[in-house]
Amino acid sequence: MKMSSRAERMERHHKRWGRGGALNLVSLMDIFTILVFFLLVNSSDGEILPSTRAVQLPESVAEDKPRETVVVMVTESDILVQGHKVASVTAALAGEDHVVPALKAALAEQEARILRADASVTPDRREITIMGNKEIPYALLKRVMATCADAGFGQVSLAVLQRPAGKG
Repeated sequence: MKMSSRAERMERHHKRWGRGGALNLVSLMDIFTILVFFLLVNSSDGEILPSTRAVQLPESVAEDKPRETVVVMVTESDILVQGHKVASVTAALAGEDHVVPALKAALAEQEARILRADASVTPDRREITIMGNKEIPYALLKRVMATCADAGFGQVSLAVLQRPAGKG
């Protein structure tokens, strides 16, 4: 049986336009690019302080989040600045002066880097974070803090682990 001209025309039309819609890859790539940038920008809320098993931080109910600063880590045996060993604990405690010379030299080097990076930072606004093992003697912590203040870091923070406020 012969098809009418209208039926033939409709069949040609459906063959031509009846295919499924194609996926527009340009729009899809734009969406994924925006998603990647969003995730990169919002992923910076992670930990700023280095994590180490050599330092067991004391617990506190402090709620302030850490900022990016120079980090002095005091383990049971060593004193590290930004992850590099600068002095041993026994040498720091053995000195007569209230400052640790090797630590002060390392902090002066860090201070020079900060001054090159941002000249508007005044000495009383320079920040430093001390990550001290909870078992270190108070005399050592006092010497490290005095050395930091003597090296030109006016705002000294102590790193702690946050515990729930209800816990005694």
